[in-house]
Amino acid sequence: MDNLLQSVAAFVTEHQSWAGLILGALTFAESLVLIGAFVPATALMLLAGTLIGGGVLDPFEVLLWCTVGAVLGDAVSYALGRRLGPRALRIPAFRDHRRTIARTRLFNRRFGVASIFIGRFFGPLRAFVPIMAGILQMKSLTFQTANFLSAIVWIASLLAPGYLAARSLSGVSLELGLAISAGVALTVLGVVVAWRLAASRRGAAAAKARAAASTEVAVQVVELKPKRA
Repeated sequence: MDNLLQSVAAFVTEHQSWAGLILGALTFAESLVLIGAFVPATALMLLAGTLIGGGVLDPFEVLLWCTVGAVLGDAVSYALGRRLGPRALRIPAFRDHRRTIARTRLFNRRFGVASIFIGRFFGPLRAFVPIMAGILQMKSLTFQTANFLSAIVWIASLLAPGYLAARSLSGVSLELGLAISAGVALTVLGVVVAWRLAASRRGAAAAKARAAASTEVAVQVVELKPKRA
């Protein structure tokens, strides 16, 4: 894996015009279920951030291609889960990942759409969250919206450390770098918390509605019950 990482890093450095496309393809592969565990895209993103900070790579091209790769990778995994449903879990390749799959299912059920956002930042679960969202039949528009927004933040957060490190060596103060990093982290946290609160409110409203419906049914049953003479 180290040799592969070094080879790709050297190629990206020497062939700058292909850097965005190559990194996008690797990000796509890392976002695919199962395959992602064998692709060192995260480490390459850190290197790419350093090259961007040093003025070697175009930041917009790298961000664009990597975001597209991440979105498409999760979209493919989601489509697979949605099409196959629970049958997807019977794929032989999943047998060695039963514990991770079980954790991912609980994770998806607990956090709902926020799991797409949070899952981007948890390596062991990241490759399984999209397919589980498909298996659980999450609405396509909901998933794709979360998929797109989380991909942008995820890629930016991977590029930021290397970029800030390179820029700090070029005269950008460490305090500014830390402020930017803190801003990104707070933005991610704010979005996740807001999503979670919205989901909690919807859950509470649904529970209240079910309780009201049950009470109404009970009252109707009592009213219809014949009175004894």
